[in-house]
Amino acid sequence: MKDRLKGKYALVTGGAMGIGFGIVKRFTEEGANVLMTDINEEALKSAAAELTGNPGKALTFRADVSEEGTGEKLVENCIKMLGDIDILVNNAGIYPQMPMLIMTPDIFDRVYRVNLKGLAFISKAAAAKMIEVGKKGKIINIASIDSFHPSMIGLAAYDSSKGGVLMFTKSLALELGHYGITVNAIAPGGIQTEGASKPLEGSGMTEEQMKQMTAAFTARIPLGRMGIPDDIAKVAAFLASSDADYITGETIIVDGGMLLS
Repeated sequence: MKDRLKGKYALVTGGAMGIGFGIVKRFTEEGANVLMTDINEEALKSAAAELTGNPGKALTFRADVSEEGTGEKLVENCIKMLGDIDILVNNAGIYPQMPMLIMTPDIFDRVYRVNLKGLAFISKAAAAKMIEVGKKGKIINIASIDSFHPSMIGLAAYDSSKGGVLMFTKSLALELGHYGITVNAIAPGGIQTEGASKPLEGSGMTEEQMKQMTAAFTARIPLGRMGIPDDIAKVAAFLASSDADYITGETIIVDGGMLLS
């Protein structure tokens, strides 16, 4: 299983930390060469330093997925720096917490530009290049359990953007199927990352309140723990491999059973 991505070339957005870094790490361990992009240049440098010695190489490129034209720029640089693109993982996302009654248009638009519009147009650019060269590629979108059910108050913008990711995945899979390009999504539940114990942007919570909320959330998970980035990365590696060649338009929920409760 360790070499099932050997010789593959992947682009991973939001790859410097958390779930994105977990995916880059797993991909390079399984032999893929990866261009990881992020808006945080210092985090990219730190992430790259941690990945030396893996069978696949990890290169970095700073990018803001919400900017116009980023899709074409990322695909162009993936091919320039790695030589090809077989796999796209749309992981970059933001989740400011703000009740809709005090939501501003700017914040709502920013969430959509990153979480949905950016994802859509990077997918368009990657798919166009795959079609141009006759490649049967893989597109993997990171959705959320909030695509199915709200997890807390204050995430209306995030939840609706992730609901959009779910339907965009199905629609694009239908559109690209006859080219042999698969499009799938992963819906993570609570994942323990660098920012998981910190108050969400705009929430007004203290760190102690955030810890209490996390403990209450964990208590509702049937498997009894928060996930780790590699729980998501292992599913991403499966979807990126030939093991998933006959799966498209699907969303795999990886939440320890949280939605069951």
